[in-house]
Amino acid sequence: MSTSERPGVYASYEVSGVSYSGTGGGTAGAAAAAASGTAGQVYDVTSYAAAEAAFGSGSALTELCRILIKNGVSAVKAVPVTAASPAASDYSAAFTALAACADVRTIVCDSRDAAVHAALKNAIESADERCRHKIGFVEGSGAVSGLIAAAAALNSERMVMVAPAGLAEDGSAAVAGALAAAVSAAAAAQTDPALPLNGAALYGLGGVTASYSDSDITLLVRGGVTPVECLSGGVSVVRGITTRTTTNGAADATYRELTTIMIIDDVIPDVRDALQASFSRTKNTARTRGAIRTRVLVELEKKLAAEIIDGYGAVTAAVSSSDPTVCDVSFEFTVAHGLNRIRLTAYITV
Repeated sequence: MSTSERPGVYASYEVSGVSYSGTGGGTAGAAAAAASGTAGQVYDVTSYAAAEAAFGSGSALTELCRILIKNGVSAVKAVPVTAASPAASDYSAAFTALAACADVRTIVCDSRDAAVHAALKNAIESADERCRHKIGFVEGSGAVSGLIAAAAALNSERMVMVAPAGLAEDGSAAVAGALAAAVSAAAAAQTDPALPLNGAALYGLGGVTASYSDSDITLLVRGGVTPVECLSGGVSVVRGITTRTTTNGAADATYRELTTIMIIDDVIPDVRDALQASFSRTKNTARTRGAIRTRVLVELEKKLAAEIIDGYGAVTAAVSSSDPTVCDVSFEFTVAHGLNRIRLTAYITV
């Protein structure tokens, strides 16, 4: 929780799993190599033509913008990386700029380098409290075992590793990060955070560079990797998974489903913004605290009605024991779960 003395509504969250045994629009962020543009500057891009004009035809950043827009985002915040041989530090500066954009939901890059992926994770997790509700999407390639190891190195509910690499529409190798951009856009554009990405169609790609067996997919999902496949001539997500698979070294499936963090990023900011809008100048009295509690209940009822959460409880608003100017608000909610499998059993009499 923030210790800032600036007046406002500050939020934190803790998630506990039941068991440890196991277009809508939206704005996406992109950091990638570009032939032109000012390094570190955030550009607002709403069309492929605008990306070409700003970053050059055929540049990686232009291509990522194309993929993001084609997959449903309403706008892209793009930061060019213009160094001749960009290092992780060059990407880090771009990620920091994107992490400061409150409206960005997802961030993607054109690098498959582990140091760059770690820099993206750090930028998201180090962002100020109001801007931390973002998810980074990166692309992996190579053997299944290597992908699982790369995901384990990230081990964050705010990082998604997508595999395998993508193909361009003409069948050639796609720019690095193209597949991750497509999945990132699919997540950013959907209006229902509880709806899983399972089977979501991805556009602007010609295919993927590898085909996974069912056993490979099982290993990838359990290892924190989001697999993508070609099916019936199209490219689609098999299952949306975060890289968070352990907590303090122990296996933990609490954050495995991408929808869990997407719901958190929907509920908490909406409750925070509703309180900020209604109680920016008021007294910390019993009546006000009652009104705050009621407003939280109203927001939770909206999420319940939309089937974004399954339930809620224990909403409290009380004066802080350490500071009489602070109202401590707490509430519980249960995320709605996506439907991954249907188990069909037939009992047959002959």
